[in-house]
Amino acid sequence: MSAVKANNNQDTYKAAAVTLIVFGILYLADKLVHFASVGLPWVMNKDYFLLYTAIIFLIFKRDKSVGLVLAGLWLILNFDLITALLGTMSAYLLPLVLLLAGIILYWLATR
Repeated sequence: MSAVKANNNQDTYKAAAVTLIVFGILYLADKLVHFASVGLPWVMNKDYFLLYTAIIFLIFKRDKSVGLVLAGLWLILNFDLITALLGTMSAYLLPLVLLLAGIILYWLATR
């Protein structure tokens, strides 16, 4: 049990370290290149930092729950962006996706 917990902590530290490294690289690159001047102003948008963190945690951590929660938070916080990207499909697609996600989470919790 403690070996699993130690491994989980090691994964968390690794994912957090990679996140800090990526943020450092992004800030340094922005100071040198200025993403906005090359047509990529969204790269340094604070709303996307949560998404970057979620992706890094999904890649580097064996237990995907933290990455999924962070990605879910990003989706909730950027609901306007998601509905704008989906257009008229969002009226039906988004409720179906939420319903499906809830059913899957409930099924995983009860197995």
